[in-house]
Order: sequence, then structure tokens, then C-alpha cells
Amino acid sequence: MSPKLFCQSCTMPIDDMADRGTEKDGSKNNEYCKYCYQDGHFINPGMSLQEMKELIGTQMKQMSLPENIIEGSLRALPHLKRWQKEKVL
Repeated sequence: MSPKLFCQSCTMPIDDMADRGTEKDGSKNNEYCKYCYQDGHFINPGMSLQEMKELIGTQMKQMSLPENIIEGSLRALPHLKRWQKEKVL
């Protein structure tokens, strides 16, 4: 079964509620994963798109994911909600 929800910051699948980030009130966020978003804000708010590309590329390679999955995630990053604001600036 393919994931339906992906983190709008890093592309991690977040179909499992345990993988989702949290709001200030402790409720689960439906757009961001627990590694990117906690307590209602990004864990690393100053991170650039390029830094995210380097981080997830490294992480995915360490997980021995297929190259086509890694490349697809890296291509998807600029289209995610978190990174859309960078295009406006």
C-alpha cells in the first residue's frame, strides 16, 4: 500500500499518526512529520531548501532506499508547502 500523506517539509510518509508532528495543544498535525514539526513550530525554522535536500538525501541513502525513491523525494521538495514561501522572496 502506497502512502497517502507526506510531510510537507521533507516528504516522509505520515499516514501513521505516530509519525506526525504536534501542535502546541498536543494535537497531531496533518501536514508535517515529527522530525520537522513539534509543539506548533518547525524544529529547525531557519533551514533552507538546499539544507533539507542534503539532509534527506543523506538520511535516505543511510536507510538504503532505492535511488529512484531518493531522486523522487528530492525533486518533490521544492513543491512542498514549507518551501513554497521561498519562491516568493
